[in-house]
Amino acid sequence: MQASRVSADDVGVNLLWTGGWDSTFRLLQLLLLHRVPVVPYYIEDPTRPSTDIELATMARIAERLRDDHPHTRDLLAPIRKAAVPDIAVDADIADALREIRRRSFIGSQYAWLPAFCRQHGLRDMELGVHVDDKVQALLRTRAVEFDHAGGFRSVRVDPARAPSVEFTLFGCFSFPLFWVDKVEVGRQAQAAGWSEIMEMTWFCHTPVRGRPCGVCAPCVYTIEEGLARRVPGSRRVLSFFYRRLALPLKSPLRRLRAVLRGDRADRRPPAPDLRGT
Repeated sequence: MQASRVSADDVGVNLLWTGGWDSTFRLLQLLLLHRVPVVPYYIEDPTRPSTDIELATMARIAERLRDDHPHTRDLLAPIRKAAVPDIAVDADIADALREIRRRSFIGSQYAWLPAFCRQHGLRDMELGVHVDDKVQALLRTRAVEFDHAGGFRSVRVDPARAPSVEFTLFGCFSFPLFWVDKVEVGRQAQAAGWSEIMEMTWFCHTPVRGRPCGVCAPCVYTIEEGLARRVPGSRRVLSFFYRRLALPLKSPLRRLRAVLRGDRADRRPPAPDLRGT
């Protein structure tokens, strides 16, 4: 895959887009509010059941934008895809993820994503990290705001923190939604007239008959962060019992597996969990 390099002097924005709530809202901000060029990236994991739905969702949203807002035809570049098996994780990135996981568990995508950015020379990829996100809590005291050439303010890890493990993992990203939560994103989208497009977004990793399952990580986050209405009622009931009975056991079991395996998986983390960003 050939990825263009967007310099700090360029108004263009590299955006990790999954067709989810947060990243789609950011896409709308960039295209409809700031009117800057956007290069969307998608990390494709063929083993995840939701991959085809996510790609189809993004295609529908892009088509809707082109139809309703013709100027976006010139601003929104084709989605640039990368395959998980093609991303090599350097030792320093794997070590940084392992160190951070000793303090707070974060998804394995935070090995793949910085490795991908390093591999393709991308220095300012936007991620939909937001309030209630574990990464937001991890970076809150290490974040600084900055002015982007596109005419908006964003957040990144303070460069003065280099070469910390936080900077190793997150130094190539910016976080424009750092100070808002999912509910506030919905309010802002409604005020801007974007609600219909936002309702087209997708988040579930393991859909059941084409509908959200209620128990995968993105479904749990969606429910717990104020958007339970997006999960079918029957699956919300299942999720209630899952979150109270099964989910509390996951962290202890995860720690036990890490001890038994000698934490070997951190050298080459499993396929990414993009959390519907």
